[in-house]
Amino acid sequence: MFGKYLENVRKTAPLVHNITNYVTVNDVANILLACGASPIMSDEPEDVEDITSICGGLNINIGTLHKSSINGMFAAGKKANELHHMTLLDPVGAGASKLRTDTAIGLMSEINFHVIRGNISEIKTLATGSGTTKGVDADVADAVTEENLDAAVTFVKNFAKAKDCIVAITGVIDLVSDGETCFVLRNGRKEMGKITGTGCQLSGLMTAFLVANPDNLLEAAAASVCAMGLAGEIGWSNMVEGDGNSTYRNRIIDAIYNMNGEILDKGENYEIR
Repeated sequence: MFGKYLENVRKTAPLVHNITNYVTVNDVANILLACGASPIMSDEPEDVEDITSICGGLNINIGTLHKSSINGMFAAGKKANELHHMTLLDPVGAGASKLRTDTAIGLMSEINFHVIRGNISEIKTLATGSGTTKGVDADVADAVTEENLDAAVTFVKNFAKAKDCIVAITGVIDLVSDGETCFVLRNGRKEMGKITGTGCQLSGLMTAFLVANPDNLLEAAAASVCAMGLAGEIGWSNMVEGDGNSTYRNRIIDAIYNMNGEILDKGENYEIR
């Protein structure tokens, strides 16, 4: 099912503006190139409106905030809305500090996002206005598990409906919902959590999928989650003795580079609720 959404990315080569985490900006650029899209990175307030104007999608990631970049996020987001471009918010570390939480909530109040993507703790913070996020990792007590899956599905549906957008919660089990339908995805490897930036990469990847598939946003968002998880599985299968997390990062990018629709269709692991 999901393969055609990847093929559309490769056919259309969308240009994506990323205001993203300085820790992972190079990896975000490379994952976009690997899937057939093109990245531009800019957070300077005087630059972002022009850059956003020539792109089809805007990926806002709050992982490394400063006053100038925050101003850039608001300016770029409003311009993207004005031009009806695809927009995604990655509220990295929301709940870990007042600045992060207030910035994410402020962005949601002033910008219409097509997708909000984060871990369960970050999304719960946005839903409640406070949280217990520890760094950028999901709080253990808030992890989506088979035991609490029904409650998590209900939560993500309700939040997506309340915000009138698609919400993607990623972790060991991934959830992607538009408020009515929820994709439950089980691709990926636990070792992906040992690499800085797989979530940041996914946000860039997802934005490209949205731009390339404007008539099927929910499925496109789910397809990108599936592709990233499958890349984690393929990348891990290619690891050899002596390889570590640095090599694994590269193997994940290589797996996206070599992935096609047929590979994605064969490897996808999901259900719909």
